[in-house]
Amino acid sequence: MKVLDLNRDGGIGANCLSLEIGPFHIVVDAGLHPKKAGHEAMPDFSKIDGKAIDFFILTHCHLDHLGALPVILREHPESPVLMSIPSTTLAPRMLHNSCNVMKRQGKEQDIAEYPLFTHGEIDFLQAQFKGMPYGHTQHFTKGDEEILITFYSAGHVVGAGAVLLEYKHRKIFLTGDVLFHRQRILNAADFPEDRFDTVILETTRGETPGDPNLTREGEVKRLLETVNHTLIHGGSVLIPVFALGRMQEVLTLIRDAQVSGDLIKSPVFCSGLGMDLANYFDAIHRKTGLVDFQRKVLKDLNLRPLPRKLKPGQNPGESGVYVVSSGMLVENTPSYTVASCVLGNSHNTICYVGYCDPDTPGGKMLAQDSHSDFIFETLDLVVPMKARIERFELSGHADREEIFDFTLKAQPRAVVLTHGDPAARDWFANAFREARPELKVFDPTPGQIYTV
Repeated sequence: MKVLDLNRDGGIGANCLSLEIGPFHIVVDAGLHPKKAGHEAMPDFSKIDGKAIDFFILTHCHLDHLGALPVILREHPESPVLMSIPSTTLAPRMLHNSCNVMKRQGKEQDIAEYPLFTHGEIDFLQAQFKGMPYGHTQHFTKGDEEILITFYSAGHVVGAGAVLLEYKHRKIFLTGDVLFHRQRILNAADFPEDRFDTVILETTRGETPGDPNLTREGEVKRLLETVNHTLIHGGSVLIPVFALGRMQEVLTLIRDAQVSGDLIKSPVFCSGLGMDLANYFDAIHRKTGLVDFQRKVLKDLNLRPLPRKLKPGQNPGESGVYVVSSGMLVENTPSYTVASCVLGNSHNTICYVGYCDPDTPGGKMLAQDSHSDFIFETLDLVVPMKARIERFELSGHADREEIFDFTLKAQPRAVVLTHGDPAARDWFANAFREARPELKVFDPTPGQIYTV
């Protein structure tokens, strides 16, 4: 197998991997880098210019895996895109939203190449989408050769899939982004217990040691206690969330806690793409049962839009819980504005429930000393950090020890490290070499071809 990482900078960003297995050429994911703009945000597709691609594989619908797919499909209008059945519903909606955002950014930031694709292209390319039921092996042929492909539920987010590729008795397993613990609205990953020749694995949390004293249930309990304490004392709570998955998860947790009496009832304000995605989750629930979410949650909570009088730097006039995107407080998003309102009041709390890139406003806020001033650059605003800042271990990614143990049990001949910052990959590389010195460990340099 030949492996080529098309993510220009490696790490976590414009995720895209080219695999050549016998006569088959496969491209896994085609994402956009969230911290870059224009063509620099895309994978380096020039490395595969002129090469036929037999099919694409989409592991899930976060934009760092999906966002550049319409661009590369222009050159391959006949190549099928294999994905889970829920992803066939979610991918078009995520891409349409990305197109809208790029149109706005193109005008505001004078980015000539935005949008990178149009709404019409998104509608057209859906004909190439091929839904793959979890656990059902499908055969693909090329001449006299055959490859078997099976998707497995990977947890992480609705529609996330790990992929098993079988060619001439060789088994190659791609974990994709994975979570081995059940979320409130989504089952844990369901991976096969088997031996694989090669495991291609995500390394997101490689820098973070797992804490045996922390459990997901315990962190949910601590989150609810924190929200209760803040509301009882007249404050407001901001929970920045990712629109796909995390918003629906948090809203369900709040609804269930209010029903059980574990959380006092208060206004819940919500804004962003996640509100619309709730309809899609409801449809997936009704069609497949693969997500435990119904739109009734929104009605039960009597969700409110953000107050019209909400002004940057001014404390919200009505206390409540604000569940808004983005999860990292990216500039020009609802959570960025609400944070500027909440941060300057000691009665308020900001609760982070997911990964925050260190270079985003959310990551910078978490790293900054309390009682200092925080600069909201795009709002031209300086706010004293008086609110309580809390982080909860409710990541959508598995702990490094869990991925490490899964890989060792698979007894592979080789592992390929993907989707992680350099230090995260280094931990996995060193851990594998110490546990199994004979194991071949590949940490691909972008643009360089490796024979695995």
